Amino acid sequence: MGGAIALALFALSTQASAATWKMALGDAAGGTQYELGTTFAKLIEEKTDGEIKVDLFPNGQLGSEQDTVNNASMGLLDLSVLAINNITPFSPTVGVMTLPYVIRSPEDAKTLTHGKVGQEMVDNTLRDAGVRILGWAYSGCRRLTNSERPVANPEDLKGMSIRVPKNEIMIAAYQAWGVNPNPLAWSETFTALQQGVVDGQDNPYITINAMKFYEVQKYVTDSCYVFSMEPLIIGEGMFQSLDESQQQAVLEAGKEATEHSYEYLLAQEDAIKKSLVDEHGMEITEPADDEKAWVDQATSIWPQFYDSIGGKEKLDEALTALGREPAP
Repeated sequence: MGGAIALALFALSTQASAATWKMALGDAAGGTQYELGTTFAKLIEEKTDGEIKVDLFPNGQLGSEQDTVNNASMGLLDLSVLAINNITPFSPTVGVMTLPYVIRSPEDAKTLTHGKVGQEMVDNTLRDAGVRILGWAYSGCRRLTNSERPVANPEDLKGMSIRVPKNEIMIAAYQAWGVNPNPLAWSETFTALQQGVVDGQDNPYITINAMKFYEVQKYVTDSCYVFSMEPLIIGEGMFQSLDESQQQAVLEAGKEATEHSYEYLLAQEDAIKKSLVDEHGMEITEPADDEKAWVDQATSIWPQFYDSIGGKEKLDEALTALGREPAP
């Protein structure tokens, strides 16, 4: 009888110590955010022997991506995966990763997030926003889509309204191309495209597919002005409330989920790009002249943001890490 009581008490104590965390995702199920989230959830449950479980809430169910940063920092939300441009307002130095044409490939993204620059982003976000970056989802180059016509040069955008995130750097890039961009929350984007409030937007192929933008967009420009990455964040108060073994499990799960996200992107992007054309009727246009006009005009905005990213030397540090020349 004593053994049965002891077993029952053990079961109760185990249930009491178990926790189910909520993870907010801006994107729909099927994208890289969801892939990172499900991978992290599986890993953390395994590494803590079921002490920590994670429920995912995709498609902005728990609020806008920027709201989730505030909520995580205040302890109102456990985890969030959000576009890097939506954490920049809270920690402006992260903006070096969203300056146009700094990151031009998955390899560039991995180099920066795994190196000194990435660690600085982790440290600065912790300091500025009260949230800790545990890992990264790699979504790919942001491709311009629209419902009007093929776009090869910036001049082809004339007269179009393009949705951009509420991010100063991305707004400035479109202005450099002669566009008056329309900053809209992510949750409003599909409806705005559907109703013709805006003509286009930009996102990676995986996101275009996951969000079913092919239903309201016809043309894709195979551009790469910004590489989309989504940090997985946890409120620092929540992280510090964990015991040492749980903290270690959380950090390891974040690192392993990041590696999985990189491999997932490399494995999936080409097939998704092909399906957007073959199955959903989208038309892909290559940027004219190796994207030269796009690059020249967009990189002209770099100096506007030197102060916010911590100085020109921060950009040069990133470019040097990528094997490129410092900014002129």
